[in-house]
Amino acid sequence: MNTTPDRTVVGQGHSGELSAADLLSVPQRMDDARRLRVPEIGSIALDRLAELAARLLGADASQISLLTDVQTIAAGVGLAPGSVGTDSPLAESLCTVTAAGTGALVVSDARGDERVRDLPPVASGQVGSYLGIPLTGHSGQVVGALCVFGPRPREWSDTDVATLRQLAQSTVTELELSALLGEYESDRVRWGLAIDAAGLGTFDWDLVTGRLAWDDQLITMFGYDPDTFAQTIEAFSARLHPDDLPRVSEHLQNCIDNCGELDAEYRVVRPDGEMRWVHARGRGLAGPDGKAVRVLGAAYDTTGERESAVRVTRVLEAMPAGFYSLDRNWRFTHVNAEAERLLGRTREDLLGKVLWDDWPAAINSIFEDSYRTAVRTGLPVSFDAYYPAPLDGWFELRAWPTPDGLSVYFTDVTERRRMQEHAERSAQRLAVLAKVSAELAGTLDARTAAAQLPRLVVPALADFAIVTVVQPDGRPRDIGSWHCDPTSRSLLERYAAVRLDAMPAVSPVARALLSGEPVREPAARVAEMLPPGEARELLTVLGAETAVVLPLRGRGRILGLLSVYYRTGTPVLEENLATAQDVADRAGLALDNGRLYRAQQQLAEGLQRSLLTEPPEPDHAEIAVRYLPAAEAARVGGDWYDAFLQPGGSTMLVIGDVVGHDTAAAAAMGQLRGLLRGIATYSDAGPAEVLRGLDASMATLQTKTLATAAVARFEQTLDERDRGVTRMRWANAGHLPPLVINPDGSVAELASWRGDLLLGVDPGAQRRESVVTLDRGATVLLYTDGLIERRDDDLDAGMVRLRDALLELAGRPLEEMLDELLERLVHGRPEDDVALVAVRLHRQDRPRPAEAGPNRVPPTVPAERRTA
Repeated sequence: MNTTPDRTVVGQGHSGELSAADLLSVPQRMDDARRLRVPEIGSIALDRLAELAARLLGADASQISLLTDVQTIAAGVGLAPGSVGTDSPLAESLCTVTAAGTGALVVSDARGDERVRDLPPVASGQVGSYLGIPLTGHSGQVVGALCVFGPRPREWSDTDVATLRQLAQSTVTELELSALLGEYESDRVRWGLAIDAAGLGTFDWDLVTGRLAWDDQLITMFGYDPDTFAQTIEAFSARLHPDDLPRVSEHLQNCIDNCGELDAEYRVVRPDGEMRWVHARGRGLAGPDGKAVRVLGAAYDTTGERESAVRVTRVLEAMPAGFYSLDRNWRFTHVNAEAERLLGRTREDLLGKVLWDDWPAAINSIFEDSYRTAVRTGLPVSFDAYYPAPLDGWFELRAWPTPDGLSVYFTDVTERRRMQEHAERSAQRLAVLAKVSAELAGTLDARTAAAQLPRLVVPALADFAIVTVVQPDGRPRDIGSWHCDPTSRSLLERYAAVRLDAMPAVSPVARALLSGEPVREPAARVAEMLPPGEARELLTVLGAETAVVLPLRGRGRILGLLSVYYRTGTPVLEENLATAQDVADRAGLALDNGRLYRAQQQLAEGLQRSLLTEPPEPDHAEIAVRYLPAAEAARVGGDWYDAFLQPGGSTMLVIGDVVGHDTAAAAAMGQLRGLLRGIATYSDAGPAEVLRGLDASMATLQTKTLATAAVARFEQTLDERDRGVTRMRWANAGHLPPLVINPDGSVAELASWRGDLLLGVDPGAQRRESVVTLDRGATVLLYTDGLIERRDDDLDAGMVRLRDALLELAGRPLEEMLDELLERLVHGRPEDDVALVAVRLHRQDRPRPAEAGPNRVPPTVPAERRTA
């Protein structure tokens, strides 16, 4: 096959040139197109060819057009509903441009191609790229075009052009064959009607007297008149073609000798030189002695039928498709030249032979089933089938019953099948890669995802597979396997459990780990490397013929292996191995990303632990804290809490949030937290002054960050202590307000609050304080926005959820209440960091231990009580 197809360049419509539509206005071409047009509009076979063109070339749409004085769409896929069978002007069609050229019309970007950019399908955006092949009939005239197209620009390869040209040849053959059948059947009907209308010529030959009597019809048929016809057998023989006389004489003699049937077709040469074909049928009649005394019969002119048959034969011989016909006894009666080539046999060798005797592989196959179905039902059949040696190829066949038996048209589609199977395998490999990517991207646990790789690559890329990862201590470990045969999966699982301990240093596994390159070995060679024992026996039972070990490569390191195996009879295709290596590389990168993520996670968690301190245990209150990192972040962020005692004995609670969600935000948070704690514990200042000092320090130290914060200080004079009340003095730098849970279980939002400017904006901003009096048993909750914020909701709705939850949980112990809040509102996996700090005032003052003081160190709080 020519793999460098011609590519058409047609006229641009310059002065003195004919347009594409003008070039097509050739009477013979238009007659040929009309001849092919009628039978095949909406043909199933043409629809199938159009669908195949779109599928093999990966195009959005395809179309078969016949061109007369208009364009008629004979078949297509991806077209607007109702398009097939419609007509459109030639001047508006890209197929007109195709048919006017000398080869393929290749248009990669229709909008930028001056040959077609002004045509309506391009201007409307329907066609952005186009590939078309002219359809050339047996007369050599272009009758239409086969094309594929899509709305977006694309490049067309030489393989695409060659594939479409092959399909165009099949399309022309289908059109010619259907038109020919229509013409042939029309001729048969027309001649039958003519015979009925004109009557038959009759003859009566008296063998005793020798008188041959003809009626007027027969006398005229032989070019005689009543005066010149001598009524003798010699007068009959005088008009016979010399080449036919011996054969006809023999038929007559056999009829007389046996008193049998006469059936002969012969040529008659009239006095004016005109030759006609005549078909005679008769019977010998016996006398009393049993010998023939008369021959009676009739004859009719078959010249028209003969001419039609010759025309059919001529077209069949010129067709690029194989054709043969079978009689009712399944004997070959006609074989064209292409059938001789495809079958590798001459027509002389095939004619008269019984199909089932000469081609035994057709028995009990789709060939026999389809042929017999067509004869039984009287309906045509189409199918693809493979015939083994000596043909060893795939064929597309169409068989239709005739009055005389069965006619079969067939083409060799082995190359097309190969291309189609290649396209299907490519699609299958792309599907595997898509599944692998989705599996690896769908989880942060790349190791677990990698264990599923064998299930994704088997059976598309191999018969069975094992995946191996390198553990932190450097030792390989098999973590997953899969076999295409369910009965062998337990054997493979056991083999994966024992093989690594038995592998020597020269094994493919060890070599691939060391070199980072794929290693391919016969499975028998791998078995020889294994010491006698279970691993060797299992590999032998698994029946592998070839083993290929592919490295899982990360950034400068080998993180594991993908071992794929092929059993006897399974070809080891290079494209499958390339895809398997692509799978291995994606898995290796995912494992490396997981390794880096875990390292970052450990660093972040270490930083987090260093920043979270245990709250103090003042005599007048219980303090509880929680911190929960965002589920999708690096387990660290800018939210923080703090609780400590000031030099004057007051308890101070802090909640804050640095803008950002990364390690830099966490570092900034640690810096601000340390500054605030230092200012508050040295100066014994109130909340507003502490925030003002922090803002000033940030400006002095040029801390380029923004943050919100709320600071609350709990104060109590002796009188207030006697009355059982506590004052909470608090200030807010752009943060959410505290919530108060009263002893009776009601929830109070501090309605008079108004947050001041964020920290880091203006160090001279005024900071205000608010004071609220709390009864014994009251609880105060400070929190960050991660507790109530949702991507699909606003803060007000989140505040409602929080208030409702607090109403239900008000009576719970403080630690339990915080745990339940996190579970109800963020389900343990918040979208943003969450920090909580809460204080509950004791209902009765507890006696202070003698050794206790305002700055005593609190006992260690278990980690699970510090973080959720």
